[in-house]
Amino acid sequence: MKGQEWYQADDVAEEYDDKRFSRGGQLIDRREKKAVLEAIMPIEGQNILEIACGTGRFTVMLAEHGADVVGLDISAAMLQQGRTKAQNKTLEGTLEFLRGDAGRLPFPDDHFDTVIAMRFFHLADDPEAFLEEMRRVSRDQIVFDTFNRFSARSIYNWALPMGSRLYSKSEVSVLLAKTNLTLIDVEDDFIAPYGLYRAIPNKLASPIRTLDKTIGKLPVSDHLASVSYWNTRVR
Repeated sequence: MKGQEWYQADDVAEEYDDKRFSRGGQLIDRREKKAVLEAIMPIEGQNILEIACGTGRFTVMLAEHGADVVGLDISAAMLQQGRTKAQNKTLEGTLEFLRGDAGRLPFPDDHFDTVIAMRFFHLADDPEAFLEEMRRVSRDQIVFDTFNRFSARSIYNWALPMGSRLYSKSEVSVLLAKTNLTLIDVEDDFIAPYGLYRAIPNKLASPIRTLDKTIGKLPVSDHLASVSYWNTRVR
């Protein structure tokens, strides 16, 4: 997977949430969490795995809503941030953080109701193999996001420390067919790139976001959106 060493650095983990989800990045955080919650409702009582859970943004949120959640990540530093975050929350479900490789998940077949992977596939060197492994341990649902090839994301993609894999809709459709997953829904969002939101204060980012969502309602916007949220079922 791309960027393994970079993500495992202590200083990167400590600054990760602040750099990405403060300022205008709060709007990104809010939208991503909304996408996950809407895809897997009702949450209470579900057994959920998040791979590449990072600092636990989604794992903690899901446990707060009553799910029994395992967050898996290759970075011990990221996992420690997640454990610290969970200490200050009231959890209705259970939460476990586990260090491991998303390409070799340490769970039996059909072990979880739902598997999610957010901010992961742009780093995957073999997306089909990773998706197949996710399918193996899920008995019902897989939710993930991808960054889109024909979008503003491509403008600054070269500046990322480990690069980024961008996908076309047709490429993801082929991946779903190869791994025997049925598409339930896909949502596209963020015409303006993530980097713009992160670079400016929230009060300036909010009107841009309003304009972004307005443009996003137009049919042509599906081909310009930076990110797609995929909700799939195991056949």
